[in-house]
Amino acid sequence: MKKFNITDFSIKWGFLIVMGVLFTIFSILEPAFISAGNLFNILLSVCIFGTMALGETFVLITDGMDLSIGSTAALSVMISAYLMVVLELGGFITILLVLGIGIVVGLFIGFLIVKVKIPDLLATLGMMFLVQGLQYIPSGGLSIGRGAIIKNGREALGHFSEGFKYLGQGRILKVIPVPVLIMLGVAIIVYIILSKTKFGRIFYAIGGNSEAARLVGVNVNKYKVIAYVSSSFIASLAGILLAARVGRGDVGSQGTLLMDAIGAALIGFAVLGARKPNPFGTIIGAIFIGMLMNGLTMLSMQYFWQDFIKGSVLVAALAFTFGISRKHG
Repeated sequence: MKKFNITDFSIKWGFLIVMGVLFTIFSILEPAFISAGNLFNILLSVCIFGTMALGETFVLITDGMDLSIGSTAALSVMISAYLMVVLELGGFITILLVLGIGIVVGLFIGFLIVKVKIPDLLATLGMMFLVQGLQYIPSGGLSIGRGAIIKNGREALGHFSEGFKYLGQGRILKVIPVPVLIMLGVAIIVYIILSKTKFGRIFYAIGGNSEAARLVGVNVNKYKVIAYVSSSFIASLAGILLAARVGRGDVGSQGTLLMDAIGAALIGFAVLGARKPNPFGTIIGAIFIGMLMNGLTMLSMQYFWQDFIKGSVLVAALAFTFGISRKHG
């Protein structure tokens, strides 16, 4: 019988225990926290950046980082609004075009990294600013909604289709938010790809040692491009969900999406002591951030303290996971 080891136990279960303790504390201090409505609100609040974080997971696995996902999601919001409200296109064709734009963004990032040899952080940082500026061009820097006056002086007479808005506002059985189901669906697909297929094993092999993977015949550059295309594609999907939720093209839609998405993906390293990117950990990380922000808000915690606490938790989780486990190993 294997002897119980407190360090192994802490590395594997410590984060989930902390999460459970915080959930209990919030429930005691504010009983409304554990109401069914609030729990669904927590899930709804994380579905946008949680979906984005799943795309970021592909890139993190290959030892990269995509800083452009927030801007890509915001671009998707504005393009969705422009296509439906200004050009009066249908919801289905809008979704296809926006997802196509996401693929193009990912291909361009891959080109910069693989062919031009720009380091991933610099390439995606440049792309972040490029896409961030691009989203303002169609509307002249203005938000887009029905009745808005666009830059040529013409009134926008189109509207978001009901089918499109259902993606962001609909509920199954009048209870379960559709965006939450979409996020969970994406999580399942990502999990299957990364954990149950040859492609997933290759992604992890590249992240572990790209040169070794190259020596055994893996086309490392191709898989890196696929990782960034996947990240941008999923970020575009998240943008579609956000556009469907708010029903307009808001120039301020990016908000903290980037940092929350990356934070969720990084917290995933600490879940079950994985020490590597993984879709299950990413979803748990997103839910943890949503739970933390929701609980602190219900306790009337000032916003700057919320950011401080969120950052402290991320640093502590990663320090514990990598620091203690490395010493133990």
